[in-house]
Amino acid sequence: MKPNWFLYAQSNRRHKPEHMKDDASEATDAADAKIAALEDALATAQQEVLYAQAETQNVRRRMEKEAQDARAYAATGFARDVLSVSDNLARALEAIPAEMRESESMKPLVIGLEATGRELDSVFAKNGITRIAAMGMPLDPNQHQAMVEIPSADAEPGTIVAEMQAGYMIKDRLLRPALVGVAKAAE
Repeated sequence: MKPNWFLYAQSNRRHKPEHMKDDASEATDAADAKIAALEDALATAQQEVLYAQAETQNVRRRMEKEAQDARAYAATGFARDVLSVSDNLARALEAIPAEMRESESMKPLVIGLEATGRELDSVFAKNGITRIAAMGMPLDPNQHQAMVEIPSADAEPGTIVAEMQAGYMIKDRLLRPALVGVAKAAE
């Protein structure tokens, strides 16, 4: 059997006066509302922190990519300028007649020019500069610039049959398009 004081406490808990019930329930409702508002504010703050962290990470990745690209393609302007030197050297070598190439007095000059051309090609390769294949290839507007159409019965229309100027890539970007002549159907 339970003591009397226990039964009295139980009965008082169940039978509160009406004026006390309203105050307690209003206080409980207000506290619940405040807790709900604070929980919403906390959830919003947590979401904003997650968004801020994601944005910071995106900015960091973007900056790393831009820095990497800047390092990889920093020499683009210089490389374009050096391509004209390479073109002129190749034209000079092509212009030397065969009898001058065999001449003992000109042989050292020709050998020096050829060595310079090989060294220039080696420097291009070290820096990721490669020549674009053109002759016999189908025209690719991303790498070739058609300068003229040439009637041809031998080549399929749209095939490159002449190269006026070599094109180059620097890593995976176009440095200079190849200037080409494209076959068209013979008339």
